Amino acid sequence: MFRKILIANRGEIAVRIIRAARELGIATVVVYSTADKEALHTLLADEAICIGPGKATESYLNINAILSAAVLTEAEAIHPGFGFLSENSKFATMCDEVGIKFIGPSGAVMDTMGDKINAREQMIKAGVPVIPGSDGEVHTAEEALAVAEKIGYPVMLKASAGGGGKGIRKVEKAEDLIAAFETASSEAKANFGNGAMYLERVIYPARHIEVQILADQEGHVVHLGERDCSLQRNNQKVLEESPSIAIGKTLRHEIGAAAVRAAESVGYENAGTIEFLLDEASGNFYFMEMNTRVQVEHPVTEFVSGVDIVKEQIRIAAGQPLPFKQEDIVLRGHAIECRINAENPAFNFAPSPGKITNLYLPSGGVGLRVDSAVYPGYTIPPYYDSMIAKIIVHGENRFDALMKMQRALYELDIEGVQTNADFQLDLISDRRVIAGDYDTSFLMETFLPQYQEKE
Repeated sequence: MFRKILIANRGEIAVRIIRAARELGIATVVVYSTADKEALHTLLADEAICIGPGKATESYLNINAILSAAVLTEAEAIHPGFGFLSENSKFATMCDEVGIKFIGPSGAVMDTMGDKINAREQMIKAGVPVIPGSDGEVHTAEEALAVAEKIGYPVMLKASAGGGGKGIRKVEKAEDLIAAFETASSEAKANFGNGAMYLERVIYPARHIEVQILADQEGHVVHLGERDCSLQRNNQKVLEESPSIAIGKTLRHEIGAAAVRAAESVGYENAGTIEFLLDEASGNFYFMEMNTRVQVEHPVTEFVSGVDIVKEQIRIAAGQPLPFKQEDIVLRGHAIECRINAENPAFNFAPSPGKITNLYLPSGGVGLRVDSAVYPGYTIPPYYDSMIAKIIVHGENRFDALMKMQRALYELDIEGVQTNADFQLDLISDRRVIAGDYDTSFLMETFLPQYQEKE
């Protein structure tokens, strides 16, 4: 086992990793920007190294500074968390080159699964269903028109090297495609340095289903069930739950087996998530992409599976085999996660950085967890993602979990900044959400217009 690891991240995920490492008896080093000098992760870790100014490109995305900090402090491994450099194959490869273990898959596997075109081709070889779409990258609007004509509208334009909802556009008809292609391609180039796109037919209505997998260095792959992430705003997840109300025992086995095949086909190592679209009408599911890192919503899977995913990440990276087989994994109860963001729903969810003057996080009772890195008096910097907390609940069944989440959101009190807490409470209390009657279009097309009208 490692003696010391460096955490190349910030916020609640950095705190989460510090806690897991401490429980494993591992010392921690964190890096921080000047804007995060008083951040909780810098206060909790055994060592903290400042690596640059507040702007992420000059600190948390500065590979040389992070590797220098790891070498200086004699850290044996680096945990990238999520976001920032967590899916950067160059970073993973450079860690290996300097003799520091990257807690995640290899750079080569990241390149295969991170590039959506390569991943699609690999999934076809592995017998994993894929959405009808373009055969490879599409570089011009004219090429896109030809592909769309072949597969049929509506289509989804996606950045080949993208993620996080960037470089994605839905196109309903041919006359809208050229403008959408140019906008999405420019956005992709600005965010990922690559403007190449690909097209997929839109599966609608659909559920966004993702399967959590763990894979050790000996080639053993196990899935921990699925999460339903269909409640999204602008392709960004808002609320997640496990298991999905739309999936029965047979389909759960099929989609889990497909996720395991996907990971095995590329020699995957560590934690990862295979994302699918589920056509509820037909029962068919289709591979979308793989996230080669721990997910924001990993706690819901931890609650229902009883597996500490972050600890397993560290153990796998240290060369330990998975301590369980697929038949050992039994999903119990139901879990839900709400993301609490410093944003103002009344002004198109604009970020709301500033000083937290008062804070009460919900507590008490079995099956309630809050992952956060904020505290009273903490000033949220304007440079990073607006998420400030995750409330996660676990109940004996879905209704039990829904009621527990409503109670937790009622108790939550954050003053000094605007948050989406009331928005989340209204969402979790909506009769259609309670009934499980929603898909990826529900929040944007049905719930949000009604919410804004009420406001």
